[in-house]
Amino acid sequence: MNWDKLLSAKRLGLENREIKNTDEIRSQFQRDYDRIIFSSPFRRLQNKTQVFPLPGSVFVHNRLTHSLEVASVGRSLANIVAQFLQKEGEIKNKEILNELGSIVSAACLAHDMGNPPFGHAGEEAISKYFSEGNGNKIKNVVTEEEWNDLTNFEGNANALRLLTHRFNGRRRGGFALTYSTLATMIKYPYGSDAMQKGKKKFGYFQSEKETFLKIANELGLKKLSDKPECFARHPLVFIVEAADDICYEIMDIEDAHKLKILDTPITFELLLNFFDPVADKAFFETKDIVFEEVTDLNEQVAYLRASVIGKLIKETAQVFISNYDKILSGEYNQSLIKGLTGKSEEAFGVCKKLAIRQIYNHRSVVKIELTGFNVLGTLLDEFITAILSPDSDYSQKILSILPSQFSVEEHSFYKKAMSVVDFISGMTDLYAVDLYKDIKGINL
Repeated sequence: MNWDKLLSAKRLGLENREIKNTDEIRSQFQRDYDRIIFSSPFRRLQNKTQVFPLPGSVFVHNRLTHSLEVASVGRSLANIVAQFLQKEGEIKNKEILNELGSIVSAACLAHDMGNPPFGHAGEEAISKYFSEGNGNKIKNVVTEEEWNDLTNFEGNANALRLLTHRFNGRRRGGFALTYSTLATMIKYPYGSDAMQKGKKKFGYFQSEKETFLKIANELGLKKLSDKPECFARHPLVFIVEAADDICYEIMDIEDAHKLKILDTPITFELLLNFFDPVADKAFFETKDIVFEEVTDLNEQVAYLRASVIGKLIKETAQVFISNYDKILSGEYNQSLIKGLTGKSEEAFGVCKKLAIRQIYNHRSVVKIELTGFNVLGTLLDEFITAILSPDSDYSQKILSILPSQFSVEEHSFYKKAMSVVDFISGMTDLYAVDLYKDIKGINL
């Protein structure tokens, strides 16, 4: 793949518009960042579960704060990689390398925008409703590929749809982001049909297949297979993925400590495991000085967390640089985190195992997942049943709740079902619960 093609300021839906970027303060890629951060779907992330139930007296991460932190880490990673690429003679337009941080941070902001309420339990609730619930009734009126989309709902694919789909009353191209920013957030560059070949996730729904192929061809993403159509990732995707991996693993440890799921000694041990007493001697000396002044336990944990993230940024950037040729040729097929070695590899593995055992299966996390499963399942049943029997008085009342942008006037059942999923997946946790209570008469 070629960087002079991979980095394009052409905008989806505005391909024929001349790019004016001469003396303006903001670059085209900085505009992408601003469009996302000022959007309603991005603001709604503040009321979507990350891992733990939304905060009461103790503030923990939600989807919005997580996305902002991922964007910060991603920008730092991208800047290190940009310095490396500045030395590569194969890139003609070296000035655009200064924009790698903007491209990656914009993609980081958007990477979770397609996630439904209640975290990953929300994805499973949507999938199970169609595969095992009453949504199974539409199986015979959609294609096999469309059925795969509905029974394997994927937040990554939904993010691309949210950003590019022309919803009713909206403009062509959706957010009209640059091709490069869109490609940088497509973690899985293939459709749901690839799951039959062993892929566990996918990057676009059938409704966005044409859009994805337009992006892939424009940027020169390497095609890896025809049936199913699979492409190599845009190289910057690896940076977005690494930033996400670093943030959710390390920040979940800090949140678990604040919620007293993990005690202080265990938390200290998990974070200090990333440092070697000999190789990182300077860190331990600085830590001792800092801890003499900073005695608040939460602040001490925050200092260690920041130190770990700083170390991981440098090391994952080096993994990218070490595997640069493979990444550019589409032959590198694992996350940068899996390329870590030594203390960081060992410590990251320990954190991951402990998180699965003690954090993600904690009672508070399981309860919010169960709530989400029942709430979303009920809402889907109300609206899907209504589009299957639209003439009844009750169905018409239910469908009247749908905002105009999610029109179900389309003739295709797949498009109607996707409109319902668009509406429900875009809800905040609290709005989903309130609508559930309204429909069931609980609020009365």
